[in-house]
Amino acid sequence: MQNGIQPDVVLEGARLLRAAEDQGVPLRLIGGVAVCVRAGGQLHPAFERSYGDLDFVTGKKSSGAAQKFFRAAGYEPQITFNALNSKERLLFMDEANERQVDVFVGSFSMSHRIPLDGRVEVDPETVPLAELLLMKLQVHELNEKDVRDALAIVKHHSVGETDGDSVNCARIAHLCAADWGLWRTITANLDTCIAHVDRYDLAAEEGEELRGRLSALRERIDAEEKSRAWRLRAKIGERKRWYETPEEKG
Repeated sequence: MQNGIQPDVVLEGARLLRAAEDQGVPLRLIGGVAVCVRAGGQLHPAFERSYGDLDFVTGKKSSGAAQKFFRAAGYEPQITFNALNSKERLLFMDEANERQVDVFVGSFSMSHRIPLDGRVEVDPETVPLAELLLMKLQVHELNEKDVRDALAIVKHHSVGETDGDSVNCARIAHLCAADWGLWRTITANLDTCIAHVDRYDLAAEEGEELRGRLSALRERIDAEEKSRAWRLRAKIGERKRWYETPEEKG
């Protein structure tokens, strides 16, 4: 594997996935490259964009295997960061292409924590579409890339109750029903995405279908019975901050 790093970030993501599968390392793409891969590399032109870094997840017990894998693949480990954070997150650098690889271990945690127990190996190349969308929508302050990628996921995949080639709205609704803070951010960001559909160069029927799918997901989240912890936290509402900030991540 050494010295085989591809300059094209999407091709490099595919190379690493193949190698990880061959070696039995549970590695799955997340982020923008994953959105592109799940669209078969043929994103609607309205949602095409460039990609800088590569982002992956691996299983809780696979941090050590992932570290060995990326070193063998020609990546430089960020030694101090990895020593301090290896149970949650790993960083590696592709010096030649000035590209960072971020590997989340067992869960994805930024503004909110997205659990991945039993979910990493559901699909062969990326995390399931439900988690892929959640990772985009869990950002407290959405940027253009987040909106574009979230809309791309829902444009290319229907909303249903199962995994596979549809966005599992039951999974999203279940996680939101257990965590008021996650619910607050996800529903607000879905509303933002719905409001921004018309900014993109879509045919009228495409825009209507996309808004319909987003609205169906929003309604499914609202319909899910909320947990006792959710109801208790809802009483506090926005008087207490419900998301984490990058500074708190160190």
